[in-house]
Amino acid sequence: MVFDLTAQERKYDSVLIRCLSQSRSQISAAVLTAAGMETVNSPGTISCCNDKVLTTLALTSAGLPSPRTLLALDPDAALAAVEKIGYPAVLKPTTGSWGRLLARVNDRDAAEAVIEHKSTLGSYQHSIFYVQEYVPKPGRDIRIIVIGGRAVAGMYRHSEHWITNAARGGQGVNYPVDGEGAALAERAAAAVGGGAVAVDLLESPQGLLINEVNATMEFKECTEASGKDVAGALVDYWLEVASK
Repeated sequence: MVFDLTAQERKYDSVLIRCLSQSRSQISAAVLTAAGMETVNSPGTISCCNDKVLTTLALTSAGLPSPRTLLALDPDAALAAVEKIGYPAVLKPTTGSWGRLLARVNDRDAAEAVIEHKSTLGSYQHSIFYVQEYVPKPGRDIRIIVIGGRAVAGMYRHSEHWITNAARGGQGVNYPVDGEGAALAERAAAAVGGGAVAVDLLESPQGLLINEVNATMEFKECTEASGKDVAGALVDYWLEVASK
């Protein structure tokens, strides 16, 4: 696609954005919205979910539980943040998906090595240090798809690895969306701007925690695990938005 930013044209009532690239989906939504078209998801929701810092701030502002997270803007402060969180700690890029570039550091030597590598890589994503407590989950996490404010499907993602993303081999098993987890996921979706999102929850000794919210969600694994028609629910919601 080629967008003419200086001669914007409203070609459609609404556009369903299914590009999995975070940068492309965010820019496309912004350009289409500026031309008067509704997008699913909205630029605001995509922007919030694409940045873990903004997501954490939105969840915290809404009073929702998430893992303790510290932010640092230089290597020395990053090491101090890891030490303050305590070992093991998790270092994440502020943008990214599929569980890539996550690092669990179990001691100071590992923390120093990872922080040095991130500093040397030098990209914007690696110059901001997002440090999170490690949550000892029971060999699984929970993913819930929320569309139009309603939890429509969910799954446990089981893995022997501490990273349980389906893209990293996590195996999906149905998770009923009729209890506490579904209600928490719906509140998380609202906090980041609503739309169609995937909310990842962690089971911790303190209860359920919201780990991430994804606005460029994939749902093949969740569809198979839950038996729910996620694609159909997404299209129904999109048509509802377009008809307003």
